[in-house]
Amino acid sequence: MEQDELRIKHIAIAGNIGSGKTTLTEKLAKNFGWEPHYEDVDNNPYLYDFYQDMPRWSFNLQIYFLNSRLKQILDIKRGKKTVVQDRTIYEDAHIFAPNLHAMGLMDSRDYENYKGIFATLTSMVSPPDLMIYLKAGIPTLVNQIQKRGREYEDNLRLDYLRRLNDYYEKWIEKYNLGRLLVIDIDKMNFADNQEDLAEVVSRVNAELFGLF
Repeated sequence: MEQDELRIKHIAIAGNIGSGKTTLTEKLAKNFGWEPHYEDVDNNPYLYDFYQDMPRWSFNLQIYFLNSRLKQILDIKRGKKTVVQDRTIYEDAHIFAPNLHAMGLMDSRDYENYKGIFATLTSMVSPPDLMIYLKAGIPTLVNQIQKRGREYEDNLRLDYLRRLNDYYEKWIEKYNLGRLLVIDIDKMNFADNQEDLAEVVSRVNAELFGLF
């Protein structure tokens, strides 16, 4: 098992806005002794502007995220610790950017440019050792978004969340880059229920180390 633990360096958590990625990142890091890498929301120079004027800032925002997450992956590769990452580089390209393009919020020139940059960069990095996808229905997402009360998320529309969810489901159905664990948070409240958290930890253990 020690050899497995040394070999495993990158656990990634994917999921829609409000699905609980940051919470699970924190809890898994604490339980396994992993190093958490969080999405840098507070210091993102584009996020607030994006929510006010999506067509103007969509490309800028996606390039910022792409650069930020690529840097995280390179840091993980160079480091010696096992890292659990809040949101992945793949979500930007398979969910957020195509959704913005489909909604007319990113023009085709910017979208094709973005896809080319993503393909070039991801050809140089390895996928995570385990992808954890937090599957959620819209009512669960809305409830959790309201509970955390981020001002820039006040303008989020239900149809926007639904479209993102559709893209997430299509992406995860075809995900074949490595091991995948799907957790249905409509049925499992790992944030507040210790038994649910213990089950998640057990399932992660099983995926990584074969322990049940």
